[in-house]
Parts: sequence; structure tokens; C-alpha cells
Amino acid sequence: MDRFLEGRVVDSKGVQSKQILFDDETGLIKDVGNLGVPKDKVDYSFSSDCLVFGGMGDVHIHAREDVSQKNVYKEDFCSASQAALNGGVTHTCDMPNNPTPPIDDNSYLEKLSLTLKADFPLFLYAGIGPETRPLSFKVPYKAYMGPSVGELFFKNEGELDNSLDRYQGQYVSFHCEDPEILENCKDLPSHELRRPVEAETVATSTALRLIEKYKLKGKLCHYSSKDGLPLILEAKRKGLSVECEVTPQHLYFSQEEFFGNPYLSSAEQRQWMQMNPPIRSKKDKEGMLEAFLRGDIDYLATDHAPHCHHEKDQGTSGLPGLDTYGAFVTWLLIEKKMKPELVSLACTERPGRFVNTFLDSLKASESSFNRYGKGFGKIEPGYVASFTVLNLKKPYEVKRENLKTKAKWSPFEGITFPGSVESVFLCGNRAF
Repeated sequence: MDRFLEGRVVDSKGVQSKQILFDDETGLIKDVGNLGVPKDKVDYSFSSDCLVFGGMGDVHIHAREDVSQKNVYKEDFCSASQAALNGGVTHTCDMPNNPTPPIDDNSYLEKLSLTLKADFPLFLYAGIGPETRPLSFKVPYKAYMGPSVGELFFKNEGELDNSLDRYQGQYVSFHCEDPEILENCKDLPSHELRRPVEAETVATSTALRLIEKYKLKGKLCHYSSKDGLPLILEAKRKGLSVECEVTPQHLYFSQEEFFGNPYLSSAEQRQWMQMNPPIRSKKDKEGMLEAFLRGDIDYLATDHAPHCHHEKDQGTSGLPGLDTYGAFVTWLLIEKKMKPELVSLACTERPGRFVNTFLDSLKASESSFNRYGKGFGKIEPGYVASFTVLNLKKPYEVKRENLKTKAKWSPFEGITFPGSVESVFLCGNRAF
């Protein structure tokens, strides 16, 4: 059935009042513009307090589910999807560091089939390890340059170089921490010292060299250090195919500025904020934020990594982030004066373009990918009718009882963001 939505619509060209015609059965957009539909015929109308974005996408999450089912107590595809919608996110890409990692055609397709029960667009990375080979169809890959959570990683640069020789021309995302520096620092007294900025910058140089050597389409994940940004920007100027992510937590927190979580003591909060790479210094935080506000960083990606309370008490690395994605974006828009056009690029258009790259190769699989038309990330005819509506006048306090993740905690608990997620539409249907 045809539906009409109207409001202040955002894309990389600007903000304009528009009407959108979409079909809630096919889930696709049919027309966009000044359609002249009378007010009483419009199904969904949003005031000038709101901005309507194409459905926001998170290209880096850890939903924890795989065929082993060993980690579904942390999260599964259904709970991750609910947390995503709660945060205004309408499609995600799940990382491969599972107990049974997706590293070949069979293991990838087996994991992919599990996403069907979520009724949510979940895309998957395949893992790269010392002995792996490329899949027979196009997918994104993840390379862990050093140890993180899971067993899928490399012990040195030579091992990584030898493996990537088999992946020439592929889409490869890198976790940039040099394994030899991590090994040398493993006995230092704090997490930040054990995973220093130098480990990231050295690994960045390595990743950029390998991207150039093997003509990869590269992406550097959850980037955290100001010192490494010039290397990435220079590589872009040289014409390398490289993009970069940053997480909300690396833009908001620093080692000097943890904020008061009402559920945790100050000592517990520092331990619970542990992630890889670590929350950095105020200098790094401000440098990353300035670069993101300028548009020099390509993606806002949560690295959503849900762990239970007892696991965080034991020092497990990783922070959940899906539930707070949209509210955090209002902080960027209102308090940091980020241009809505740049938000659209980092949160909607580039994440959409990233997953659209792989749609055709997955249509024959046991999945729902053949229903997504031209794909995600644009408010144009033929694209998925997914929308994220942000209210810039309705503050949102992050409370534990409002979270949908199984982890049931957030690094942003107790913080009030200046705006909130007003509504979410998923493939033609209003989720809330």
C-alpha cells in the first residue's frame, strides 16, 4: 500500500522540506519531492523540530551469534536488531570473530542463514586468517592485525602480508594494532599502556602499504589516534582506496574525561570503559572529533561489543553502542554544530553504499537480500524505504531500563543527549 511521509529531509546536498511516497509492501521508495499531497492524505508528518535521514547504517558491530551458539547469551541477531532500531539504525554489518568464524563459503552461508530470524538487514564480514582463502562470491573481509577478542588474528606483519597476497582487489577492513608492539607491552600496568597509540600508528602504516601493494579496497576500523590521521589523509590524496571509521565513544570520552555512570564507581567505570583500541587522551579525542566534524573520517560506526556485567568486571574489552547511535548523532548536530549533510554521508550514504556493493552477490543465498531494490542509503526511487527521524528538541537521558541490548548497560548511561530518535522506518514499515 502506498504511504506518504513529509518532513525536513536530509542528504549530502542539504536539508529540504519534501514528501516521500513509498510502498509498505515492497518496502521501496516510489517518488520524492514536492509531490503536492494534501495534509490530510499524508500518513506521517514530522515537524520542523525533526530531521528525516535515510535509514542510518552501522558498518561495524559484533552481534555475537554464529552456528556454535556459544555467545548468544551476550547478544544474538534478534536482540542486536532491536538495539539497532532503538538507536535509529536500520542495517548493520557483523564482524567475524566468532567461536566458529565465517571464513569460507559454507561457514559464511551457514552464519548468514541465521540472520533470517531477525527480519532485519544484517550483513556479514568474512574473516581473514593465516590459512584462509577468498570466498567464491563478493563479500567484505576483516583482518585483525593483532590479538583482540577471539582467535582470528595475525602474529606478525609477514604472516599478514602472505595471507593478503591471496585477497588482491578485495574489500578488506583492518583492526590496526601492531601485534609485535602489543606483545612487547603486554606486561605494562594499564590497558592504555598495553595498547599504546604507537601500536595503532605503526599498524596504520602497514595496512596502507598492504592496501597499495595488493590493490585492496581498504577500511581502517574504529580509529582512535590523532597522530595516525595524517597518514590516512595522505594515502587518500595519493589515490589509495582507503576509508576510516570512528566510534561514538572515541569522539566523546577520553582518559581524562570519563563521565558519571550512576551504576558504577569511578574505578569500575574506568574498567568497564575498556575496549580495543583503548579510549585515548583528550588530545586524541579532540583531534578525532575535529576531523570527523570536517568530514575527513568516513563512517560513524559503534563497534557494538556487548559483554555481560561479570565479563566487564573481569576485564573483557568492548562496549555496546547500538542503542545510543541516533541520540549521539543529535549531540554532534546540536552541540558540535556538525553539518547535517556530513552526518548524512557518514551515517547514511556511505554505510548504504558499502553494503550495496555486496547485494548482487548475496541475492542467490539463503537470505532476504533480493527484496532491497537498489539498496540502502539514499532517499531516491527504487531504494529501501528505511528512514531515521531525529528530534532536535526532545532530550534523551540514557537509562539502563530503556536499552534493548542483552548486555543491559551502556557507556553513556546517565548522560542526557540534546535530542532523540523520534521514529524509525524499516523497509517501508514504521518500527516505532
